[in-house]
Amino acid sequence: MANIQTGRKTNYRWVICAMLFFATTVNYLDRQVLSLTFEDFIRPEFHWTDSDYGDITGIFSLFYAVAMLFAGRFVDWLDTKKGYMWSIGIWSFGACIHAVCGIVTENMVGVENLALVDNAELVARIALISSTFFIIARCVLALGEAGNFPAAIKATAEYFPKRDRAFATSIFNAGSTIGALIAPFCIPPLAAKFGWEMAFIIIGALGFIWMGFWQFIYKKPEKNPKVNEAELAYILSDEVEQKPAKEETAAAKEPKTSLWSAFKYRQTWAFIVGKFMTDGVWWFFLFWMPSYLKTTYGLASTDIRFQLALGVLYLIVMISIAGGYLPTLFVDKKKMEPYSGRMLAMLIFAFFPLVALAAQPLAHISMWWPVVLIGIAGAAHQAWSANLFSTIGDMFPKSMIATVTGIGGMAGGIGSFLIQKSAGALFDYSDSVGMVLFGFEGKEAGYMIMFSFCAVAYLIGWIVMKVLVPKYSPIKL
Repeated sequence: MANIQTGRKTNYRWVICAMLFFATTVNYLDRQVLSLTFEDFIRPEFHWTDSDYGDITGIFSLFYAVAMLFAGRFVDWLDTKKGYMWSIGIWSFGACIHAVCGIVTENMVGVENLALVDNAELVARIALISSTFFIIARCVLALGEAGNFPAAIKATAEYFPKRDRAFATSIFNAGSTIGALIAPFCIPPLAAKFGWEMAFIIIGALGFIWMGFWQFIYKKPEKNPKVNEAELAYILSDEVEQKPAKEETAAAKEPKTSLWSAFKYRQTWAFIVGKFMTDGVWWFFLFWMPSYLKTTYGLASTDIRFQLALGVLYLIVMISIAGGYLPTLFVDKKKMEPYSGRMLAMLIFAFFPLVALAAQPLAHISMWWPVVLIGIAGAAHQAWSANLFSTIGDMFPKSMIATVTGIGGMAGGIGSFLIQKSAGALFDYSDSVGMVLFGFEGKEAGYMIMFSFCAVAYLIGWIVMKVLVPKYSPIKL
């Protein structure tokens, strides 16, 4: 029980939110090292095609999807603190071991300078061996990263009442944007100065530092001496029956459910559809925009214009923080119940990605058109995602939150796998045959197809979610 008894309400929940923000920032920094070293450092050394890169990012997404199915259950089993520690420890290790992929490939093929090889058979072998080891490293990274959002969503549900969860989620979820924003300014310079291997090691080591802080900062709110009674009462304000702080919490008394039983609820399937349709869009922008800038405008990752372009894109995405507050306004001002307010906000956000339809048509005018329009679409995604995550807390008891989050993450990972694989194959195919579509030729035609799908995915997802769960319908165990 908190031992601060009286006075003004403490705000320790925002310290927890800050820790979740930093973890998510590190998560996305680790995820971005490959995409920002791919074109200028890794592709030339290992002779990768777009299909090779699509395979690596696609299998990462697929393995992430499978891991997400069990990560939520793992976090529910270990509980928030230990679950998060294990997750970030594994993904930080996975990030660091990318650095040995080149050395192992050199030893296996018996060549020191892989980039100078011009024998077609040996080039194909180098690409196959190196991509295989990168896939292994990415799978370790995915295994750990799969626990980030289930643990963060669970921590948010433990420290925030429903009315504030979308806002808190949008804040920690902004860490993904900050990570993506910082990445182009630090990763290519690190790779240029110390080698791409050290970029993986230095960025990967940040997670181990976070673990040291988490060990001492996180405790359950009812057991945290930094949380006073006023703040604890606010945190537990959703409970129908307020219990004394020294009693067991309602979440601890809820009956446990099996992983597979969660699939019998339409609410679970609504979350699955929302994640499946939209997660891959964000990952497509994350993994392929650096390559798009190189392919379309010839910008190297160390070029300040390249870094500014991605910086501006993710700076625009930062607008999404306000998106998490929109449902709170609907609840407080319009007196809507949380789920209805959240779905209305998500419908509004679903229209903004439509601007991506104009990204490729305007690309010939200036690179800033696709940068700004994709930035707007990305901001809409992050605002959508924050509210989508919060629908779990609206509908499910706390004992199921991490499990359902994991199931939805699995669906999002599968959707991303399909998009990544399709993109890599499409770009190689459109380039090799000189595909022409709406006046665009080669890879530009491929990007037009991908941007068009990304634009409409959210409206499709929202419609299906609304059909599955048309009104607020919480699950009672």
